[in-house]
Formats: sequence, C-alpha cells, structure tokens
Amino acid sequence: MKYMKQKILNLIQRLWSARRQFACYTTIGISAVLADMTSLFILKEYFGFSPVFAVICNQPLIILFVFLANKKWSFKAAGQTRSQFIRFVTLVLINYTISVIWIWFFAQVLGINYLLAKIANIILAVSWNFLTYKYWIYAVHKPVD
Repeated sequence: MKYMKQKILNLIQRLWSARRQFACYTTIGISAVLADMTSLFILKEYFGFSPVFAVICNQPLIILFVFLANKKWSFKAAGQTRSQFIRFVTLVLINYTISVIWIWFFAQVLGINYLLAKIANIILAVSWNFLTYKYWIYAVHKPVD
C-alpha cells in the first residue's frame, strides 16, 4: 500500500511540475482547434468541399503551426529539429489517418454532424498527444554510439 501511495504521489508531482508546459500546450491546442474548425467550416460551407476533402486540405498549415509553437513555446526544445519533426510527423500521420477514418465513419456513414465528429476526434487525440510530445517528440534524445 505504501509503495502504491508513493507511486501516486510521484505521478502527481510529475504532472504538477509539467503544468506550465501543459498550459502552453493547451493554449496552442485551442488556437489550432479554432483555426482547424474555422477552415474546415469555410472549406465545407463556402467552397463546397466534402468533409473528408476539407480535412485533407486544411491540415498542413495547422500541423506546421502546432509543431513550431510547441517546439519553441511549450517544450522549449532546442536543436534536433529534423529528428523532432520526423517523430512529430509520425504522430501526425497516425492522428491524421484516425481523423480521416473517423470523419468518414461518423459523418458520412453514420450521418453525425461533421463538426461534432471532428470535435470528438480532437478530444481523443489530445488525450495522448501531450505525453507523446513531452517524452518522445521534444525530449532530448542522445545519439546511439
């Protein structure tokens, strides 16, 4: 019991020590969501794109913004831009694939409003991205000898 209590306290302490990073990450995320949803809406409603094609089109600028803003502001990750970007793109491709399938399934197959489907997808992605950013993408990785 004492071991478990110590583990929980250590986890709480680690989470508390990352609060500034998480606040920055959240601010960037909210900005990206607003830009993402606005561009998705405009592409769908004003340009007549299908929800799937609108998602395909609006992501490159959102992705670049999120990478650079988190690198510089949230995680203050100097150097290693190329390897960080490769890891980031790997995560983005996973998230992107899930997002396209998600929008197709929920909006086109089930007929759920595409904006609600997109918001649900974003919430899902946020649930694992912070830790992935902190401990894999922007962490200092020493080269293997």
